[in-house]
Amino acid sequence: MYEASQTLFEQALKLIPGGVNSPVRACRNVDSIPLFIKSAAGGRITSVDGRTFIDFVLSWGPMLLGHAHPEVTRAIHEAAANGTSYGAPCEAEVELARLVVDALPTVEMVRMVNSGTEATMSALRLARGITGRAKVLKCIGCYHGHADPFLAAAGSGVATLSIPGTPGVPPATVADTLLAPYNDLAAVTQLFEAYGQDTAAVIVEPVAGNMGLVLPQPGFLEGLRSLCDRHGSLLIFDEVITGFRVGYGGAQQRFNIAPDLTTLGKIIGGGLPVGAYGGKAEYMQRIAPAGDVYQAGTLSGNPLAMAAGIATLRILKHSDYAALETRVAAFAKELESILAGKGVPVQALSLASMFCVFFTKEKIVDFASVKKADLALFTSFYKQMRDAGVYLAPAAFEAGMCSFAHSDDDFNHALDAAKKVKF
Repeated sequence: MYEASQTLFEQALKLIPGGVNSPVRACRNVDSIPLFIKSAAGGRITSVDGRTFIDFVLSWGPMLLGHAHPEVTRAIHEAAANGTSYGAPCEAEVELARLVVDALPTVEMVRMVNSGTEATMSALRLARGITGRAKVLKCIGCYHGHADPFLAAAGSGVATLSIPGTPGVPPATVADTLLAPYNDLAAVTQLFEAYGQDTAAVIVEPVAGNMGLVLPQPGFLEGLRSLCDRHGSLLIFDEVITGFRVGYGGAQQRFNIAPDLTTLGKIIGGGLPVGAYGGKAEYMQRIAPAGDVYQAGTLSGNPLAMAAGIATLRILKHSDYAALETRVAAFAKELESILAGKGVPVQALSLASMFCVFFTKEKIVDFASVKKADLALFTSFYKQMRDAGVYLAPAAFEAGMCSFAHSDDDFNHALDAAKKVKF
């Protein structure tokens, strides 16, 4: 069924560590080989094996408009015809910055970078520079990229592969990383009581999307804001996933919480490599060359990524987020009903255009509750759905993604496939 992918994977194993360029793609934890993709359009992808799948991964989130949207593709082609990189300012980066600033309530200035990891590590450096403090508080199971300080108790691929601790990271590097369970405001409060005077920032996914999909409990985000204010720390919202996905104004607008700094990625590049961080002008003016906190990047503000991002945000600005959310919620509810009817413990959570299937009845509030889900059931579900033409994230610790391009036929195809799953 996947002979061409198998052949390519065997070749890749000899040339690339683990045969992949990002660990979770290897599909080891779901007892499968990775699919090698040949093309994508709308809500579907086609593998080198000639099979087409409903795509609920969407390049791990960027493709909110679907793959190969004609206006985004046209913008990339036109930009490429003028050169692929300048290493100098271009008009497009000013326009994309304007769109981001206009969209996000708390972002007055923004700096473009090349990945979400670059964005989060830069935002942390800025927070440390502003406060003169060293410690950062993060939530267990949240993933903020692979910079050294954030790999302590990280979600995403780190959790998926059960990598112990942070090999290759000196203990001193994570000594200033404080850890608390997501949604546990009491634990955060205790850490602030002990280390508040030394804590530069709290960084959090306002909606956790790297340990499955975990929603913030009422009062949690508000509590983080209050604690940061009380102790003179900065609140950093990692909106690499949620930015422009849970609403055009991001999670900060949806939940009406004002972070001091925001990190972005994925959607703002329209599928090309990108990242950004922004916030209050008084803070962002500390970044070189305006200020004394250094950060740089050869490909930052790349004209192709900027063009793709501009085209994407212009379309999203006038898209019906509420209608898509209604469709995704109905899909998740029906999916849960179908699987529950097979006698397995299951719940399908959703928010905006994201969803996640957990094979457990325990309430999902943090990484500890997520880890109680039955991974064997998930593996069986993943493999059967893939064989039926539905491409899910090959990890129980990742949120499913939907796009404006997904049709009712796509959702119905996935539901019909779920009906045929056997446990």
